[in-house]
Amino acid sequence: MNQHHEIHLKVLRSIEDNPEITQRELAKNLGVSLGKANYCLKALIDRGLVKANNFKNSKHKAAYAYLLTPRGLEEKTKITVRFLKQRMEEYEQLKVEIAELEREVQNNHSRSPLK
Repeated sequence: MNQHHEIHLKVLRSIEDNPEITQRELAKNLGVSLGKANYCLKALIDRGLVKANNFKNSKHKAAYAYLLTPRGLEEKTKITVRFLKQRMEEYEQLKVEIAELEREVQNNHSRSPLK
């Protein structure tokens, strides 16, 4: 999965967990700039995956509540499945690599003249 899909998944998850999250909070949680968070959020809204609703917050300022659309929920599920599949493949590759490294260490240890 490319970085583009990964950040979109993180944005979708964040919005699902906290619909009243601000773009500044979103950027901080994702470890990206405010501009990048805004860009990603706008892309998701433009694709019809997220809907932004205006509301007045407790400080009487205009704010937004972000909601995943049914299409957004479906896309989040698809991205999650792809992400999970990728991580499982990486995990299997790591297990093979670890086993090879353990054999190498064991072989080097058994041949070591320092015994």
